[in-house]
Amino acid sequence: MVALIITFILLLPVAAAAGCLIVRRDNLGNGVILITGLALAAAALMMVSIAPAGLTAAELGGRTFEGVILAADMGLLIIFLYYGRRYKSRAVLFLSTAQMLLLGGVEWLRPPWVPFDAMVFQADGLARVMLLIINLVGPLICCHAIAYMRNHERHLKLEKSAQPRFFFVMLVFLGAMNGLVLSNQLHHLYFFFELTTLCSFLLIGHDKTPTAVDHAVRALWVNSIGGTAFALALVLIRVSKDTLDLQRLLTQGHSPADLLLPALALLCLAALVKSAQFPFQRWLLGAMVAPTPVSALLHASTMVKVGIYLMLRLAPMIQGTFLSRCTAVYGGFVFLAAAALAVGQSNGKKVLAYSTISNLGLIFACVGLNTPPALTAAVYLLLFHAVTKALLFLCVGTIEQHIHSRDIEDMRGLYAVMPATALMTVAGVLMMIMPPFGVLLGKWMAMESAATDIPVIMLVVAGSALTVMYWARWAGLLMSEPVVVPFRPERMPMSTWAALSVLCAGGAGLSAAAPWLYDLLVSAVIAPGSLLPVYTVHWGIMESAAGRFAVFPLSLLAVSGCLVSVLAFRHANRGRAVSPYLCGEQTAEPCVFNGPMDQPVKAGAKNYYLTSIFGEERLTVWLNSAAAVLLILLLGGTL
Repeated sequence: MVALIITFILLLPVAAAAGCLIVRRDNLGNGVILITGLALAAAALMMVSIAPAGLTAAELGGRTFEGVILAADMGLLIIFLYYGRRYKSRAVLFLSTAQMLLLGGVEWLRPPWVPFDAMVFQADGLARVMLLIINLVGPLICCHAIAYMRNHERHLKLEKSAQPRFFFVMLVFLGAMNGLVLSNQLHHLYFFFELTTLCSFLLIGHDKTPTAVDHAVRALWVNSIGGTAFALALVLIRVSKDTLDLQRLLTQGHSPADLLLPALALLCLAALVKSAQFPFQRWLLGAMVAPTPVSALLHASTMVKVGIYLMLRLAPMIQGTFLSRCTAVYGGFVFLAAAALAVGQSNGKKVLAYSTISNLGLIFACVGLNTPPALTAAVYLLLFHAVTKALLFLCVGTIEQHIHSRDIEDMRGLYAVMPATALMTVAGVLMMIMPPFGVLLGKWMAMESAATDIPVIMLVVAGSALTVMYWARWAGLLMSEPVVVPFRPERMPMSTWAALSVLCAGGAGLSAAAPWLYDLLVSAVIAPGSLLPVYTVHWGIMESAAGRFAVFPLSLLAVSGCLVSVLAFRHANRGRAVSPYLCGEQTAEPCVFNGPMDQPVKAGAKNYYLTSIFGEERLTVWLNSAAAVLLILLLGGTL
């Protein structure tokens, strides 16, 4: 049964992607996307209730499958060389050539044939968490993209639709992510790692404008740095341990005499590049030029989550090492640095981008702390960040298509224009910073885990304070005056409504169910088979040696407050809208009052962005330099 589901999850996205290219009619193509999304979601949910299992090399055809992977690896690098030559990128050409030489050493000169009884694809606890994120959030983003891309192409006035190509790459991306998280052999994981690089390059450059192409090429060569580090790590591991099997590596451990620890440092570097950590963040910021569903996919369920997944896989092997310690400090620094840069942004997508980098930094810090409570925090943050950030990105994309701006100052009083979308955006913001929602739960767990580590806890506390600052500013702006009564939700396509509503309800529902998610999913990731869980759950209250989290009681309190707010809103909805009192004689014109000398005064409001303190131009160079020093320390400490 498990083997059948794994095969289904791996092959269905590829088959559906091919169907999108073949079926040119919009309705049929949309049907393929929606049916595929539902099928992937059902398969991922089924995996939760099935014991960990997988597919062996014998079941996949042994060396035939290995030959296909080896050929596909080289094929990918040839494609990279083609794009490097086409766009005259020396960096892409050099890094792709280096990877081909390294793979030639590890694969062709000494082929890493997998024993017939070894696991090739395995669905353990961590893989199941990732499969849920990929196959629940990813299809919802594709659903939202159906109407979004139609409006996007109408705005660009394209003569011929590029939607079949767009959805082809989106679905292949989901398939690549499924293959990556299920792979038990490192050289297979490397193939899917590089396939996600190709997909992100194609999606970022989808519109084919000069700006889009420039940013896509930048993403390609920056991520190729991570690919080169990964390929070199494969060589070192192959020479040192004579195996690329993840499960065997986890049981063997490392010693000062072998090359495994330097290889793990290189894999750590590959993870940091993929997750756009400082000083590699520019590729992700440049990706904002792509259509918003691409941004949501990269930030929420796919690309940047690759690095987190890889580090969680490696966590048992680096526990207690200097590499782990450096990762904790480095992650805490990125959490603070990206939060500081987010404070100085008024571009909504840039705020979300820096927020993503910041939250990923916090997860890296948790992995570096490498204790069971810290790893629990990392998994919670991984799960809840994916749902909430997908909601926020899709809301911003919907707003941008309506008001033709992504500047949050232009969203002031959005409730009067797009009340339903504004409310869902505010809900997404609250899920990032308020109890009892899961992101705050994960941050609180991270703080508890770092309480005895002075440098890390100082970085995390300072970063959390800045996080509240930029999120609260945005939420207040959305709900500012003017307010229109009665409440009439705006008209949106059904696919847009469905994606936003499910993500909003899902974020709230999963937060309320966080204690039971621990028993169902998270504990199997942190300590599989352990009889002593990190947290015990009673009546929706999570308890550990450090304290208690009354998650479900607080959720009931939040629901009660929501119901009271709805009743109050219904009463206010029957009232008459009036202008706020502006300390002077009101006039017929909104936001204008008669001030001193009976002169009209126009009242206005604007946020402070403190660019003299938190501006990109002022901080980026210094933050990148500091991050580079920490990165050198991280890598150098293993030599």
